[in-house]
Amino acid sequence: QVQLVESGGGLVQAGGSLRLSCEASGRTNSLLTMGWFRQAPGKEREFVAAVRWTPEDTFYGDSVQGRFTISKDNAKNTAYLQINDLKPEDTAVYYCAARLFHSNIYNYPTTYDYWGQGTQVTVSS
Repeated sequence: QVQLVESGGGLVQAGGSLRLSCEASGRTNSLLTMGWFRQAPGKEREFVAAVRWTPEDTFYGDSVQGRFTISKDNAKNTAYLQINDLKPEDTAVYYCAARLFHSNIYNYPTTYDYWGQGTQVTVSS
């Protein structure tokens, strides 16, 4: 089992920045990928970014290229999502996800086994 705890969300003005954190605990030695998804009211859950542990690599959703950066700290079992130049359309609950198996698919929620409780990001115009 893996437990995920997100933090770092909040209310920011458009143009601002946030760094979300997702700390994993439990079977962290078996972690292979951690990802971020977001879900706005009335919309489907959307892939934001993922980071593969080994070999290390990063993947991004088409709608967030350029403003979002995912990274990880192996020693802390934590993944981060840096969001710059926030826009009102970035308002959503951001969820961290993780899996312990290999897959070449990173953008489907069903390919992740574990989820955090979510952290709200609200961007005011």
